[in-house]
Amino acid sequence: MTHIATARLAMLIATAVTQPIAFAAPPRGAEVAQAEIQIGLCAPPDQIVRALELRPRGTPINVWQFDDAALTLYGRGLRLRLRVAVDGRSVLTLKVANQDCAQLDHKWVPPDEGKCEYDVYGASTAGAVSLNRSLSAKSTSDLLAGRLALAKALSPVQLGYLREVAGMWPLPPGIRELGPAQVQTYQTKGKLYDIDMSQLPNGKNYAEISRKVPRADATRTMIAMEADLARAGVERCADQSSQIVDKLRSLLR
Repeated sequence: MTHIATARLAMLIATAVTQPIAFAAPPRGAEVAQAEIQIGLCAPPDQIVRALELRPRGTPINVWQFDDAALTLYGRGLRLRLRVAVDGRSVLTLKVANQDCAQLDHKWVPPDEGKCEYDVYGASTAGAVSLNRSLSAKSTSDLLAGRLALAKALSPVQLGYLREVAGMWPLPPGIRELGPAQVQTYQTKGKLYDIDMSQLPNGKNYAEISRKVPRADATRTMIAMEADLARAGVERCADQSSQIVDKLRSLLR
């Protein structure tokens, strides 16, 4: 009996030693910070398509921005954007610039409704929160026709972020829809980069190439992107910070 008991004890010890240990999932703060490198392109759209051998990804969508005549939201680092698909449904996005992703209380950014990532433009890197709400075709139509107030179209999470974190509630008066810009997304061969081509109602065109990588790889990736553009002969915009505000001002006219 003693021999049997000893054998069983040895087996239990061996099992305990070899049993894999289950580790708890890392907290959200331990997740790898993501960065989106974005470079404005100032070459003609058809030249960009040829030089980079672009292929369309999906169908064009209409994109509306919301702001007042003084661009008050933009001046406070806020953007409200509505991306409308061909079936009439849309996604309403609140984007808040200059946020500290590492210190952010993640209760304000539920993973199924948004994210905090770093936007990289030229030498500038800043955290940005994006919060999304999907709208039906009817709600989208009502919003653009003025039958649905913008404040009513926002999600509770978006409203909470505006009020409690951004300190921008109520929204300033005079906010209206600006647009639409028609946006076609392209991909390079191998799906390494995305390129958004935007055409405004006045016929003005904008192009931006982007790639998402871990933040630690942002500088190296930016250098590689610039080298790829130089080899393809695609001109980068001299002022990388001006595209967004130029687009908004053009939409106001």
